Amino acid sequence: MPSWNYHVTHFVTSAPDVRHLPDDTGAEVAFAGRSNAGKSSALNALTQQKSLARTSKTPGRTQLINLFEVADGVRLVDLPGYGYAEVPEEVKRKWQKSLGEYLEVRQALKGLVVLMDIRHPMKELDQQMVTWAVASDIPVLVLLTKADKLASGARKKQLAMVREASLAFMGDVQVELFSSLKKLGIDKLSQKLDDWFSEYSEQQEAAEE
Repeated sequence: MPSWNYHVTHFVTSAPDVRHLPDDTGAEVAFAGRSNAGKSSALNALTQQKSLARTSKTPGRTQLINLFEVADGVRLVDLPGYGYAEVPEEVKRKWQKSLGEYLEVRQALKGLVVLMDIRHPMKELDQQMVTWAVASDIPVLVLLTKADKLASGARKKQLAMVREASLAFMGDVQVELFSSLKKLGIDKLSQKLDDWFSEYSEQQEAAEE
């Protein structure tokens, strides 16, 4: 099974909605999470690039769908953060609509990484994201971010609790610890991305034969 080199990932485009995205071909894995869950930090840690995805001291800045290319036809997608209060209601509605549209219509979507702060996991919007993905047959990797903020025992307790809670979704949902600061869980993330992207490339090869 091929493993992909995420360090060569580069920015392709930002789009306000699905209609402004490139052609719906290839394979994409989307990163979703509340505005302060650490999405940008996770993408930067995965790719070993300090500023591939812009991290902001003000959560809620990512209001566009950002596409990054790993290899030809293989992309990572940074979706607008959701659920942060200090954004005008109209803006919030607009970008939650573009988030929903992407998730519903994008055929290239092969997997969804949902990031949750380990101290506040499984909020209502997080659960909605996972429920939607399972209903659409999209596999999910839940990353419990900022794991370095908790002591080892508390970390394990939260991990066990969220894994237990995720069984209720009755779908392909994997839960792992993550810390971009301590480089914890990056191997699990890249392994899962490899699985999803390799599945796509194997299907492509089979179709060409």
